[in-house]
Amino acid sequence: MKKGTRLQPNLLIGAAISLLVLAMALLSLVWTPFDVTVLVVGDRLQPPNGTHWLGTDHFGRDIFSMILVGARTSIAVAVVAVGLGIGLGVPLGLAAAANAGSLLDDLVMRGNDIVFAFPALIIAILITAIFGPGAINAIVAIGIFNIPVFARLTRGSALALWPRDFIKAARLAGKGRVLISIEHILPNVANTLIVQATIQFSLAILAEAGLAYVGLGAQPPMPSWGRMLAEAQTMIALAPHVAIIPGLAIVVTVLGLNLLGDGLRDIFDPRMRGRRP
Repeated sequence: MKKGTRLQPNLLIGAAISLLVLAMALLSLVWTPFDVTVLVVGDRLQPPNGTHWLGTDHFGRDIFSMILVGARTSIAVAVVAVGLGIGLGVPLGLAAAANAGSLLDDLVMRGNDIVFAFPALIIAILITAIFGPGAINAIVAIGIFNIPVFARLTRGSALALWPRDFIKAARLAGKGRVLISIEHILPNVANTLIVQATIQFSLAILAEAGLAYVGLGAQPPMPSWGRMLAEAQTMIALAPHVAIIPGLAIVVTVLGLNLLGDGLRDIFDPRMRGRRP
């Protein structure tokens, strides 16, 4: 057996779970078994059955339909939030590395320290106090927290490349720091950024669920896995499936993305394979 072959299941399982969640989100755009905005009180708290595959909640809404739409909500928030982190964090990291030791580098790093001092939940509370709760504000809060993550990672990876011979050759050819950062540094740190983006994507989904749980995320009637958990917490003894199903959706999705990130890291950095037990 070739070295590293035993790690392939991580990538395959993670990719399969991630694709399944993505398929659920895309499916919800065109079809759900029931309308998640329609309340049918007579069907409330039904266990899983032939009509409602995963049962119904305390308002009589179909839980399977809400899981489908909740997947769309989680993925949309995570994609935009991580995209915001990459779009702002990567350029800041490249600029800081290209000007290591300068005032710009110090400003970027100290700014990162300030943002790191405030968790996404605290940022969300501050934003909500000003603009009110909602999915957009959750995206901004999670996105702001992702900026220093990518800035630090990009800066650290880029700093290791600047002393390399091919960078010196590019500078001798007359290329400036900006052009070198775009043409030579960025392609060489892209693999690391892809792996980190996968990990941050899973954390963003978890953060969105947490913000929705405390009422700072997506607002009704838009379903959210976190809010489904919050609404079900008082009915666990009466209808445990109402809380178990969205909880499992969050756990499985985050697990799948972490396995995908782990598998991608093994592919992009073969040195990690030798460190596995």
